[in-house]
Amino acid sequence: MTSEADWYAESDLLQKQQDWLSRYRPQLRTAEQGIVISVGDGIAWIKGLPSAALEDIVIFADGSRAMVFDLNRELIGAILLYQSEALTAGTLAYLARYSLSVPIGDTFLGRVIDPLGEPLDGQSSPSQLVRGNLEQPSPPIIARDFVSEPLYTGVKIIDTLIPIGKGQRQLLIGDEGTGRSSLAIDTVINQKGKNVQCIYVMIGQKRSAVVSTIELLRKYGALDYSVCVVAEASALPGLQYIAPFAGCALAEHWMKQGHDTLIVYDDLSTHAKTYRELSLLLRRPPGREAYPGDIFFVHSRLLERATRLHASHGGGSMTALPIVETQQGEIAAYIPTNLISITDGQIYLNSDLFTSGFRPAIDISKSVSRIGGKAQHSAIRDQAGRIKLEYLQFLELENFSRFGQKLEASMEARIRRGRLLREILKQERLAPASVPFQLAWLIAYNDGLFDSAQPSQIDGLLQQLQFVMEDSPLSLNSELAEWRQFLGEVLSNNYNHTTP
Repeated sequence: MTSEADWYAESDLLQKQQDWLSRYRPQLRTAEQGIVISVGDGIAWIKGLPSAALEDIVIFADGSRAMVFDLNRELIGAILLYQSEALTAGTLAYLARYSLSVPIGDTFLGRVIDPLGEPLDGQSSPSQLVRGNLEQPSPPIIARDFVSEPLYTGVKIIDTLIPIGKGQRQLLIGDEGTGRSSLAIDTVINQKGKNVQCIYVMIGQKRSAVVSTIELLRKYGALDYSVCVVAEASALPGLQYIAPFAGCALAEHWMKQGHDTLIVYDDLSTHAKTYRELSLLLRRPPGREAYPGDIFFVHSRLLERATRLHASHGGGSMTALPIVETQQGEIAAYIPTNLISITDGQIYLNSDLFTSGFRPAIDISKSVSRIGGKAQHSAIRDQAGRIKLEYLQFLELENFSRFGQKLEASMEARIRRGRLLREILKQERLAPASVPFQLAWLIAYNDGLFDSAQPSQIDGLLQQLQFVMEDSPLSLNSELAEWRQFLGEVLSNNYNHTTP
């Protein structure tokens, strides 16, 4: 029995067919037709189609699709985006005459999709008619505004010492297994209730890692305001290549509507390797480390689309957290240095710190945020201003003290305070710190309220301080005198309780 919805759908289809017939005029039409010469490794070589241009979409007679990626005198090289089992040499090919785009819109929130917008979560395709081009020019300079609002990650080291602003591009860099993805997931989870829409792009990852990330986001309620764009390791290389551009198109749509967005590219090392693989298969001349010469341009045109728009252009923002892998801590390798020069700063994770138990294993001496300080709240900026320098000086003094030299009392005191600060900066995964709590520990440390404690007592004191701050009426705009009075009372009581 036909339902009312089906009846309306059929009526709409019939109306469209009638409109098409009313506009149809019999006349001579010409169309280009090519033929597949060979197919393999995600690449199709096509003969014919003389008017094809780069990034044109090619549709094959069996329903497969590809994007033109290389042009030479005789053949066209295309990367496959969808491949049926029937695609073989001899299949006919046609130009689609449109650019590659993905469906975009609010119906994608909470969904897991592939780079073409097809659902991977077992649910129906979102009913969305708006589409966004994968390749678009970045916003012009007159449409941009200064980064002036902080994006809190919930990680104490980042929010106080390496702050990130909305619209900033901050690189997460480090060896495999040092917690780069965990840091990005923590940041996404911390956006809950902050009206920031998140896009998590997973490129070339194993299915087990993809499922783990999605389940983690779902467990902490972060999937409700997020979209996961997945091109796993078994996907076609063409899909892995376009995955970050598809995620960027989604974020760009919300940014232009005035929303704040956060996009994570996990990771661009795999993306660069995929691009190198495709380029070598297409017989492009290799450059440094066999990467094609335009790899810098590929990543720069992707990351330049992240910005904060001026209020006259909607006032939205796109904050980008690209992730890149280093080998044995080599930060000066080709792809890492490219991305460091494109982004507005980097957070470097050190494998030695990770194995020593310092988590998150952020190496403060090699991490920097070039513009995040401008977006930091003045109260936090004032308190955190000298802590980074103080911590770096402590690390040098601690290394010096290992030679067994007898130190002055003042230097011993600085080393003792540095060790307390190191304990304060430690933080468990999936335990985001609230913004008032971060200001509280900064004031308490600068005023010496932790100086009487032992390093082993710091964790307990911080937990009690965080618990008390949940019901505290104090905010970032409260007077410093009020903070000092409050913290003096709280920490003196708690310290007495935690003293063995």
